[in-house]
Amino acid sequence: MKKRIPGYCPLCISRCGCISVVEDGILCSLEPFPDHPTGKSLCMKGKAAPELVYSPERLLTPLKRTKSKGSSDPGWMAISWEEALDTLATRLQTIAQESGPEAVAFGVTTPSGTGISDSFVWINRLAHAFGSPNTLFATENCNWHKDFTPKYTFGNSIGMPEYERSGCILLWGFNPAVSWLSQAEAIARAQKRGAKLIVVDPRKAGFASRADQWLRVRPATDGPLAMALAHQLITHGWYDERFLRDWSNGPLLIREDTGELLTANEIDMACSDQHYLAWDTHEKKVVAYDPVIGRYPAGHGKLALLGKFDVRTTAGIVTCKTAFQVYANACGYYTLARTEKFTDIPAQQMIDTARLLHQSGPVSYFTWTGTAQQSQATQTGRAIALLYALTGHLDAPGGNVYFATPPMANLFGLELLSEEQRVLALGFHERPLGPGNMGWITSHDFHRSITDGEPYRVRALVSFGGNSLLTKPNADAAGKALQQLEFYVHADMFLNPTANHADMVLPVASPWERSGLYPGFHISQTADSLIQLRPAVLPCLGKSRSDTWIVFELSKRLGLEEHFFGGDADAALQSLIEPTGLSTATLKSHPEGISLPLETVYRKYQKQGFATPTRKLEIFSEHFKKNGYPPVPQFDHKKFNDIHYPLRLISAKWLVYCHSQQRHLPSLRKRMPEPLVELNPHTAAVRGIEEHDWVVIETSEGSIQARAKLVQSLAEDVVCSQYGWWQDPHGNYNNMISDIDFDPLSSSNRLRDFPCNVAKTNPCP
Repeated sequence: MKKRIPGYCPLCISRCGCISVVEDGILCSLEPFPDHPTGKSLCMKGKAAPELVYSPERLLTPLKRTKSKGSSDPGWMAISWEEALDTLATRLQTIAQESGPEAVAFGVTTPSGTGISDSFVWINRLAHAFGSPNTLFATENCNWHKDFTPKYTFGNSIGMPEYERSGCILLWGFNPAVSWLSQAEAIARAQKRGAKLIVVDPRKAGFASRADQWLRVRPATDGPLAMALAHQLITHGWYDERFLRDWSNGPLLIREDTGELLTANEIDMACSDQHYLAWDTHEKKVVAYDPVIGRYPAGHGKLALLGKFDVRTTAGIVTCKTAFQVYANACGYYTLARTEKFTDIPAQQMIDTARLLHQSGPVSYFTWTGTAQQSQATQTGRAIALLYALTGHLDAPGGNVYFATPPMANLFGLELLSEEQRVLALGFHERPLGPGNMGWITSHDFHRSITDGEPYRVRALVSFGGNSLLTKPNADAAGKALQQLEFYVHADMFLNPTANHADMVLPVASPWERSGLYPGFHISQTADSLIQLRPAVLPCLGKSRSDTWIVFELSKRLGLEEHFFGGDADAALQSLIEPTGLSTATLKSHPEGISLPLETVYRKYQKQGFATPTRKLEIFSEHFKKNGYPPVPQFDHKKFNDIHYPLRLISAKWLVYCHSQQRHLPSLRKRMPEPLVELNPHTAAVRGIEEHDWVVIETSEGSIQARAKLVQSLAEDVVCSQYGWWQDPHGNYNNMISDIDFDPLSSSNRLRDFPCNVAKTNPCP
């Protein structure tokens, strides 16, 4: 008996609509679901779903360690779910009573590259209900710089390109051909109807090969490039002056002596000291801006966007510049000649790219891990966001739009933590604007807490998925920290190097053995109007259970039922979707999903302003200034001229695998059986390396081996290696990267720019 069950593939952020073909209770295949807004095609990882489900390496029963953590063999012994959950709850309660709930960390893997999105909200809620401000999550190297850092500029995420109406698309450090299939299809359609395409990437990969402008940027110089392009737009007047004057804080005056915003109390105006000042070019005097209502006084003249003015204050004459002038001056440092040296981008190409942005709008853009995994990622993200702001196309037709999405209840649970508990998040005091204010911590701070007891010692970890030893820097230090951890429980479908340090492992059901809710599929208003409850198409194999089941069962043993709907996951799901007016029964009866009558409202800021301190798009970030960060983008231009490590090491995603996953699946491993490293033919020739030779890649931190792949389009001083390999002895990319040099605001790691060298070698035995 064959069944064809509609759903979506939950293995990555693309969430491609699919049909699960089940025959006699066996998952036989996954097929595209063309009627779904993301279902035109499936990648090879989705098509390999049956291999994933029926892999002989699946964890199918809870296990506990019987040998010491220093032993190469954990001595895993099968136990019951009752023993596993009772032991876990007892240990967590004991540690919380002795050292406080902050001594327990929870871990969650990425919902952008795994099936954890089905349970993401509940795992975070569990941590917060328990009282822990410490959830180990890799946001700083993934979504933080597109979803959260932009709030300091736009008051929101970067939004989503409205590809069907864009005139010019800018992809920066983002290759959707291997990481977001539904975006790739939308971009291809846009190009077919005539949209222009700009790609910024050190590699000529994916859409770079068919871009109108491919900018082969030198690794980690994306920020200076964005500033240089902005300088060209400003110099030539290729920017939306009206948008910036009316809807950015560009007209506000900044004192030259202090670098602070000038406020009304400094000139003894009869209004609040929280009012900021701008320059009226008609009356040649300051006017007050009230950020509470987001308005200047009625009848004011044209405000200066650029300029320098002397203002009489109660303390004397103070010279001020507009915030936009401060930004323009910062961009002015990046002349064509200087930026060409920094970035390796020819001056004429920068001019041509700036002209394309100006002439081919509306402009939309997307950036992801390529710009996130740098030690200056926050300022880089700010620089790109401000470059985009110059176009005036934010939340406008064909620009980056905030589509209407199904209204969902916020059950993340951050409000369950007191303010005193929230600020105990590891790393919060060093980086108060970073992930810590969401209760998310970095592996660097987590490991330091375990080994050094700074600022206090974390004693336990409950992790749902993840493999940080393969996806975060300095894996050796991470392994040593996990060995010292008092108690560690890992829930996953498979054992991995990180889970091998656990005291217990819990078997997680595959996404095809559990249901999952997804409200809004991102890439268009049609996609974002769809809410879908993906059904389980198989019973759980062995004793595996969903992450959600584990969370709710554990909540009951921890006495947290009041925060988990009495331990009833169905009731929790109904509460989550309550604002939509739908019932779980209705969604279950429509596994293909239900489209809500939602419409895009453009330029929402015209009615509600921006969700920023000034209620304007923030060219000058007072929030950054008050917390010790540059208020307009600023970059360190240190050079790395190490004769031992003259090359620059980067990594990238490949279509075959996602992070450290899938290498045990036969159909995929056949396509890429060994790790590859890309290098320029000249770079290879001077080292005696030929195509397919085994090479060793070495940094000051460690080394790995890989097969050489010669790529003519790659710069001679750039080497692109692969991360995530662990089923064979060739080495772990992350052991070549230091965890010391990271972004001062977000903690993002330097995974895309590290000094290295390459030499021919013999393969590992």
